[in-house]
Amino acid sequence: MKKIPDILSAVAAIAVSAVILSGCSASRMTPQQKEAEEQRVEEGVYKALDSGRYRIGVDTMIPRRGSAQHLTTPYSVTVDGDKLISYLPYFGVAYDVPYGGGKSLNFESTIKEYNRKTGKKGEELISIMTDNGEDVLYYLLTVFSNGKSSVDVRAKKRESISFWGELDPDDQPDFDKK
Repeated sequence: MKKIPDILSAVAAIAVSAVILSGCSASRMTPQQKEAEEQRVEEGVYKALDSGRYRIGVDTMIPRRGSAQHLTTPYSVTVDGDKLISYLPYFGVAYDVPYGGGKSLNFESTIKEYNRKTGKKGEELISIMTDNGEDVLYYLLTVFSNGKSSVDVRAKKRESISFWGELDPDDQPDFDKK
């Protein structure tokens, strides 16, 4: 015969499990809620792109040589009207740079050329050309309606490098506060 404390502890464990599982199922979205959230994000992404003021946070670096690396520091590319703010890590071969590496991909400069078009699958393709004083750089951004993005950086004096990240409409800088 089982002891009363063993039965009570088993009942308590089952009750706790039931509460945890019901909490997990309550946090799931219904299909209608999921569709509404996707629509809200898509509208936010296009609104940010249309304004010409947005930030893409990157979390993965893909150098030309070597494997992809997950980034633990918050890196980003920000477009603020006619200004590009690049805060990205660099790993690769540099052909002709100042002693110590120079600015690399960490700079703020004026955008010389900015082009945006819609791709075949509905993604937004943005090309940006800028000069950071040490090199001419081309940023090729691909932004999907859900905010997922890729950033390809090509330079004259460095190997190209790519990044994956996201344009999160809920995590945009307040450009008006300057």
